[in-house]
Amino acid sequence: MDSPSNSFDLKLTELLKSLKLTSSESKSLQSSISAIVDAVNSVPNHELDSEEASGFMSDLGVEQDEKVRLGFRKPASVHVAGGYEIGAAVKPDVCADVFVEMNKKCFHLKDYLNHRYHAKRCLYLCAINKYLQSQNLIKIKKIQWTAFNGEARKPVLVVFPETKLLEGSFSIRIIPTIKGLFNVSKLSLERNNIRSFTQDGKIQATPNYNNSILEDLFLEENFEFVKKALHESHNLLEGLILLKVWARQRSSIHTHDCINGHLLSVFVAFLTTQKIINNSMTAGQIFRVVMKFIGVSNAWQKGIFLQPAEQRNISKEDLNQYLKTFSVFLFDVSGNFNLTFRITKEAFSELRDEAARTLNCINHTEKCKNDGFDEIFMTKVDFSAKFDSLFRINLKGNPKFLELGFCKDEEPWRVLEREIQILLSKGLTDRSKLVRAFWSCVPSDWNIRDGFAKFQEKPMQVGILLSTPEKSHRKVDIGPQNKALSKQFREFWGAKSEFKHFLRENITAESTAWECENWETHGIIKRIGAYLLNYHFGVGSESVECAADEMDFCLKINGVDPIANTRSLTDAFDKLSEKLKNLNNKNNENKIPLKISTVQPLHSAFRHSCVLPPFPNPLANKKINLGEKIKDPLKIATCVESMDVLIKLEGSNNWPLDPILIEKTKHSFLLQIGKSLKDLYCTASEEEVNIHVLGYSFSLKMLHEKTLDSLSKPGINGKVKNNNTQNTQCIDQELFIKSQHSGMINGLHGRFPIFGPVVRLAKRWISAHLFSDYFSEETIELLVAYLFLKPFPFHAPLSRISGFLRFLRLLANYDWAFAPLIVDINNDFTSQDETEIYEDFMSRRKNFEEKSANENESFMYIATTYDKKSEAWTKPNKPVVKRLAAYSKSSAELLSGLIINGAPGPFNWECIFKTPLNNYDAVVILHSDKLARPHHLLFPSDPPNGNKLITWGKPSKEFHSYQTLRGGTESSESLRERLLVNFDPTNYFLRDLKREFPDKIKVWYDSIGGDAIGLTWNKNISKKREREEETEEKVNFTGVLKEIGEIGKGFVKSVHLLKAPKLSH
Repeated sequence: MDSPSNSFDLKLTELLKSLKLTSSESKSLQSSISAIVDAVNSVPNHELDSEEASGFMSDLGVEQDEKVRLGFRKPASVHVAGGYEIGAAVKPDVCADVFVEMNKKCFHLKDYLNHRYHAKRCLYLCAINKYLQSQNLIKIKKIQWTAFNGEARKPVLVVFPETKLLEGSFSIRIIPTIKGLFNVSKLSLERNNIRSFTQDGKIQATPNYNNSILEDLFLEENFEFVKKALHESHNLLEGLILLKVWARQRSSIHTHDCINGHLLSVFVAFLTTQKIINNSMTAGQIFRVVMKFIGVSNAWQKGIFLQPAEQRNISKEDLNQYLKTFSVFLFDVSGNFNLTFRITKEAFSELRDEAARTLNCINHTEKCKNDGFDEIFMTKVDFSAKFDSLFRINLKGNPKFLELGFCKDEEPWRVLEREIQILLSKGLTDRSKLVRAFWSCVPSDWNIRDGFAKFQEKPMQVGILLSTPEKSHRKVDIGPQNKALSKQFREFWGAKSEFKHFLRENITAESTAWECENWETHGIIKRIGAYLLNYHFGVGSESVECAADEMDFCLKINGVDPIANTRSLTDAFDKLSEKLKNLNNKNNENKIPLKISTVQPLHSAFRHSCVLPPFPNPLANKKINLGEKIKDPLKIATCVESMDVLIKLEGSNNWPLDPILIEKTKHSFLLQIGKSLKDLYCTASEEEVNIHVLGYSFSLKMLHEKTLDSLSKPGINGKVKNNNTQNTQCIDQELFIKSQHSGMINGLHGRFPIFGPVVRLAKRWISAHLFSDYFSEETIELLVAYLFLKPFPFHAPLSRISGFLRFLRLLANYDWAFAPLIVDINNDFTSQDETEIYEDFMSRRKNFEEKSANENESFMYIATTYDKKSEAWTKPNKPVVKRLAAYSKSSAELLSGLIINGAPGPFNWECIFKTPLNNYDAVVILHSDKLARPHHLLFPSDPPNGNKLITWGKPSKEFHSYQTLRGGTESSESLRERLLVNFDPTNYFLRDLKREFPDKIKVWYDSIGGDAIGLTWNKNISKKREREEETEEKVNFTGVLKEIGEIGKGFVKSVHLLKAPKLSH
């Protein structure tokens, strides 16, 4: 097996090869670029009226008079620039920048005032746009207006030629520049160049506006600095390409207020001039150094200069002023303006965090999946998956926005971004560790004549990274006791603030309370945000959306999350545990020979991962007298699920040695235990002993570890062990592994309380899409655990929705053919262990290929400390994994869209859990009122369109899911005799189907409570048999379906054929 470093470098080489343009592609694109450059150079001199951009000028507050009338003159120069020019263009979406140096004759010396430069700059582009549109000889698909680095007052043209790349898109960005037009001192930090920008009658400095113009003045000079530093430096350019890929994958930092390709190229050029990196280093080494520079360098605190020290002429006072004005300070090569003037404090904090964690992954590959390559360069870190909460705020027509106007130092959307960011950060206090506001305002169909009229139509997005579940789900915030601060607290919270005394803290102070049930606390962040936005910005509830509790419907019964019963369930188990441990008490007349040393619950409800934990059933509570008269009839479930409880006895030398005798002794002990618990309701048989406590049912399972010791030993006298012996040992081994798993998952939930809600959603989704037959609960728990243990490139999820989205993407994207999934919950694995796991995985994959991919063999390899060879749990085979990946990809895309855009169209949150029944060859619809737990059913199933009804049946009268108790007519015992423990008609029906048709059909079902069963025709029949039975199959497949209806008579509602066997895929 390759070492991690070698593997990483090989992957980098392949990645770079796929990202760089080939010579043939470059040649094809160059012809389009040359055509555009020639066309721009050919625009004739002419007069341009301000009406060409009337809306733009009006919104900027520019008077449309002679001062802004443009006499267009040919550009001083037109040339290709940016990443494309230096050889750092990145596929699949390639953009070539073309710098158009505007002619000075088009401007006046004082055009830097009051947006006149921006107005003429726009008119200059209008002239180019009009000319390009009129040239039929140039093959152009379309031309769009967009904003330069998100700044609407600086539009640029994006030309899409008809030239295409094999994969991806190609565009040309026309960017105006100007050299030496204005006196730089007139654009210094403290100057005001927008005369209407005042506060309390005093004019204010316009540093952002001034830097906006300075950027154009020195854009070409700064590009030349980059070009010179990286000229013909193959490795430096490859390092830059890696940096661009890294940034593009991280949507929240590749934004107008953070990083872009130009700044990354400046970073690389700067480090090259400082001799920190050089072309003799590999691309991977260069990438690592730049990550260190961004993420952990202290140089940012004092500001960074591209100029050599001897050329700087900035005073200490001016430097301090720059550091106060801007969150990040990087002086350009001219020493006249801040290249990073758009980067905000929060954005830079996030950028450094991303870089630092990437560096940590590179330095400590054991903390990442495999070697960290996929997480660094291939995983999309978008808003929907990164942030625990994401607000969508519609500010169209908002009074606060309209008050700001457009002609200020900062554009109104940038001001509101900052103000809302500050508001929510202050309101959430320590509940959040990062609040990031994004308002991508530029419409895709921007018409410059319309100005900024449509710039409010898109909602603002605010992403929130939460701190801890304990803090973010806190119901009460206690304010300060200081009088002045208390007054500020009241003013900030308004009517929500309440003066209260808190007994536990023994203080009296202002406070805010968010009353809700404990299982609803994950919605508190949403409530806080909605309240503050309404109180301070007048944003109504209909204009604020936040994905928090939208998927709770699938975890509720009658509007209540059954997790609310956790306390009563725990009380029932504690009572059972106490009674079991006291059975050996000398004062107990029902004493058993050996003391019970361990009582451990194995059911998922006790590790917080059960989708719908059991409700207490009165029939399973001996203390309730069901024969008494009751006022209102009770509707009680007939079936009750019995939860496994593992018990161990203290050691003894009197146990038999033979595994079969050990098993019989264990059964005797269990029966004796059942008889000894006289004050509890008990049902016992040879197979199991069920104890009913406070409405819950528990199935006792005994583990004797001596049986485990003999698992790897041969039979007596070297003989092969018989089947009964092996079955006995397998039972104990399964109990032991379940015990290990339950303990580990319980501990994991203690570290990550959000694990429980995420895994419940994951299990619900797996079942809803009829994959229950191919996944054990434990397998799903391990998949979700992996997301928390190896979260990079994300932080560990702190909301159920972001965690669930990452689960779907894991299923959609993980390459099970090339890597095992190692779930090391307690960091027990050594490097030797991991090597052994990889070797076993590779050996199994080799055998898998040699056997021509046996479809029944598990394709997922999930290694844990108690199961290094991935043998314990039910996991899907290769065809099922492929099908699962397609389903999860579709659901992930839908969920991501719902988080970002809400649900304005036909696809809503429920669609994530609605499975398309037309993807099966046949469908069996069950009578929903005959299910074991009809209240678990999410959506009643309808037969898909285009089906052929094969058979139908009436519901049975012999079984009822519920019984109505009126009291007074029957004894408690007779009522309890109707209780069916661990009875599920769906499971028995499926068992009969598999036994009757083992080679003909595959069964797909929902184990939690679905009323539909999908059938696909089995393709594992040999070709010979297919030829022999071809005629028979064509005749009898309807007969098979009729027989299925007959097997499920009284339970099956209808059977529908969608595809004949010969059409099976």
